Amino acid sequence: MTAVWGLMAEFATADELLAAALRVRAIGYQHAEAYSPFPVEGLAEALGFERSRVPFITFLGAVLGGAGGFFMQWYSAVVDYPLNIGGRPLNSWPMFVPVTFELAVLGGALAAVAAMLVGSGLPRLRHPVFGARDFDLATRNRFFLCLRSDDPAFDAEQAAALLDSMKPIRRMEVPL
Repeated sequence: MTAVWGLMAEFATADELLAAALRVRAIGYQHAEAYSPFPVEGLAEALGFERSRVPFITFLGAVLGGAGGFFMQWYSAVVDYPLNIGGRPLNSWPMFVPVTFELAVLGGALAAVAAMLVGSGLPRLRHPVFGARDFDLATRNRFFLCLRSDDPAFDAEQAAALLDSMKPIRRMEVPL
């Protein structure tokens, strides 16, 4: 027997997919995945998606970038090479604002990209669902629901019976 990554059902409409996702979540599946050619209202909530941590990580990156930029300028102007020019104070923070702002934006952008890549498991060159029959229709006119085998509630026979009871166009195994 070949290793199975999960079982997938193909549906003709977004409403059927949403109903199937709600039912699967109510039964107790925690790692179900849905694929659709366009956003389906309520599908993320039906699958149990939680709020992303990317905005918080972006904020932390911006704060660290801005603090690093300010510290770098403060250290060079006050500690490392202080120059008393025209009686101005050594810690003249208004002149530090542009660089501080730019490094805050840079830090936030880099943190956002890193958090997005790590959070979505990228870079991943091949995903097991691409091996499923006719999965390319997910970008055109079909809707797919996949029950992963690493889900604690997954049992191959019960999952197959559950997917068949939802009257999909077809059910297929997703090879590992």
